[in-house]
Amino acid sequence: MSDPSSPKVRVVIAEDEAIIRLDLKETLEAEGYDVVGDTGRGDDAVRLVRELQPDVAILDIKMPGLDGIETAREISQERGAAVVILTAFSQRDLIEKARDAGVLAYLIKPFQSSELVPAVEIALARHREYQAISDQVDQLEDRLEVRKLVDRAKGKLIDDQQLSESDAFDFIQKTAMAERKPMREMAQEVLDGRQRP
Repeated sequence: MSDPSSPKVRVVIAEDEAIIRLDLKETLEAEGYDVVGDTGRGDDAVRLVRELQPDVAILDIKMPGLDGIETAREISQERGAAVVILTAFSQRDLIEKARDAGVLAYLIKPFQSSELVPAVEIALARHREYQAISDQVDQLEDRLEVRKLVDRAKGKLIDDQQLSESDAFDFIQKTAMAERKPMREMAQEVLDGRQRP
């Protein structure tokens, strides 16, 4: 259940049966969620997620435009939202396809409102975990790139200026601090020949 003190969780619903879509919307709103968009088509769901940037997308498996699996795959690849699949089918191969497409929770129709909220919250928690891991990976990759650049710049200073490794590093670091520039930028300037001791 949503915490009333935090911002409402934003949801997009894609379900081709209007009655089920309305039921989902009413149930979610009664539980404190903000349904920011709904559609009966998979391709429209992808567009809505891109435009509205919800926290969660609830998708039916069988829809015109794009089916739920393809819709989930597109949304997940773009890290657009946590994806919950809603379907009348529970075959194992369908569940595996959904998982492989980035679906984070699965609900079988007819669903109970007592099952809907936990599915949404589980999907949301998993999505946030994946996002945090992805952000950490991005930061680590960025730090590795900076380190490689600084190492190349140190190598250039060692070769061109006959500095020791520690003196080369000190030059890059102190010059970056003095000029209030990131180490990445200073290392690039050394490599380009625009900075030398």
